[in-house]
Amino acid sequence: MRVFFSPRQLAHAPASEFSRGEMIAFRECPVRAQSILAALAAAGFPAPEQPDDPGLAPVLAIHDGEYVDFLRTAWTRWRAGGATVAAYPTAWPVPGIGERRPDTVEGLLGWYIFDSGTPIVAETWDAVKAGADTAHAGALAVATGARSAFALCRPPGHHAARALAGGYCYLNNAAIAAQALRDQGAGRVAILDVDYHHGNGTQEIFYERGDVLFVSLHADPAFGYPYYTGYGDQSGRGAGEGTTLNLPLAAGTTEAEWLAALDHGLGRLGDFAADAVVVSLGVDTWEGDPLSHFKVSARAFPALGARLAGLGLPTLFVMEGGYATAELGKNVVGVLSGFEDA
Repeated sequence: MRVFFSPRQLAHAPASEFSRGEMIAFRECPVRAQSILAALAAAGFPAPEQPDDPGLAPVLAIHDGEYVDFLRTAWTRWRAGGATVAAYPTAWPVPGIGERRPDTVEGLLGWYIFDSGTPIVAETWDAVKAGADTAHAGALAVATGARSAFALCRPPGHHAARALAGGYCYLNNAAIAAQALRDQGAGRVAILDVDYHHGNGTQEIFYERGDVLFVSLHADPAFGYPYYTGYGDQSGRGAGEGTTLNLPLAAGTTEAEWLAALDHGLGRLGDFAADAVVVSLGVDTWEGDPLSHFKVSARAFPALGARLAGLGLPTLFVMEGGYATAELGKNVVGVLSGFEDA
């Protein structure tokens, strides 16, 4: 398995996020990637390859140009107004007042970022662009003959929609990778999202497309972030009708129930007859993760990898969530080793 990682991703390190009424230490911290790198090395995986810079074309194939310009310039504009701390939105275009795109950076922060936990600091753009480059490099590796690759992307990406950031996500790495696979000749691509949270951004990007299947196992939005998407009756629209499969799971979901949902999702992948698979790999489903309300043990991760290997398809793993940093690397290696050993 080829591994891709850019150290530039470590520079994005906001100090805090707003959660449940208080400022807390930022959970999506550089230690996450460092934990995974250490575990990969200890398990004997090859040294990470640094991605090439393909420019903005892969990003703009997925994301709106004005949104990308906002991400590139937001920090400079924020600082120009005299601010010295991280940029957070403080107002949002909710129904009733969300009709016109504002001009000021303060207004644009709410226009383009849907929550209060996704700040912008000086290093954000360079880090998220490096993450997109990492996913793109992994896709090219799989497209040119590698059986599998792991793109260690940080920040994660699956909450980022075409013109929207949130949930620690700014650019949708998995979507960028899926499009790169299509551009390299894959007729159909499947995205399997196993993160604890629904990949609302990935769903939005491909909701009306029939060439990319999106299957997601996640906490039921009736109780779990991001709350407003991921319901079972959201199945696609137009040319994409039937190419979205949401499998929302209740709080307290057991390991057996989670694996049964996984098998259901993998069955849909088999029916789709994809040429390649992108796995949005979140391991925040683990029972010890601070954001999880599932009862999924570490044993499930090698089982996930083995089931994915059983598809017999070129497979790209793109890192998403997982916030129990002491165990994060072990759980990621569990998935990748399960795939390799199957």
